[in-house]
Amino acid sequence: MRGLKDKVVLVTGGASGIGKATALRFAEEGAKVVIADFADGLEVVNAMKAKNVEALYVQVNVTDTDSVAAMAAKAIETFGRIDVLVNNAGITKDSMMKKMTKETWDAVIAVNLTGVFNCTAAVLPQMLQQQSGVVLTASSVVGLYGNMGQANYAATKWGVIGMTKSWAKEMAKNGLRFNCVAPGFIGTDMVRKIPEQVLKEKILVKVPAGRLGEPEEVAALYAFLASDDAKFINGAVISVDGACTI
Repeated sequence: MRGLKDKVVLVTGGASGIGKATALRFAEEGAKVVIADFADGLEVVNAMKAKNVEALYVQVNVTDTDSVAAMAAKAIETFGRIDVLVNNAGITKDSMMKKMTKETWDAVIAVNLTGVFNCTAAVLPQMLQQQSGVVLTASSVVGLYGNMGQANYAATKWGVIGMTKSWAKEMAKNGLRFNCVAPGFIGTDMVRKIPEQVLKEKILVKVPAGRLGEPEEVAALYAFLASDDAKFINGAVISVDGACTI
């Protein structure tokens, strides 16, 4: 992708799943990568360094503003700037509404919605100073269309779309871009642990493509949206779902 070499890319939730695939894709494109995760990301960083990629792991709790501020400060201290933020960190705590507790609701809102606000707010001063930057946020087809038992998750994934569109309107004049990616059924390690029969009868029947998506296919979209090839795409929501929502 044009314009990604030597860019500094910060990926939250970058230690596993789509986040890991995204971090690795940016590394392949020649970027300098910061993996920020509550889980241990040193294994991924060391694998990158073995391939002469400049990489850094920072442990972060996206719900804690001090932790997020320290994350951004460490990235800037190490690499001097932040060009791309990928807001990938997220959790699920599924429950039908009639059984959903306030604690379950609050936990998902804190990570998936407030966490995106926290991380974006932390990198924003640097991006505004640079007069350049790209913020990409993980939404979901669940955010666009809802899903049984996921009212809390859907609320956050719809909410980040609203924030993204608002930020794009506010800061396009400052040289910043904000976009959302909405994955469908993606074959992360967690999804692949679902029994094959359940996958076949409950999930794959909803996907006209007839298969799960790959984390690398979502990562490819993140890389494109961060690149100069997408420099006039701002405030968009793009699905990666094998046509399951049409």
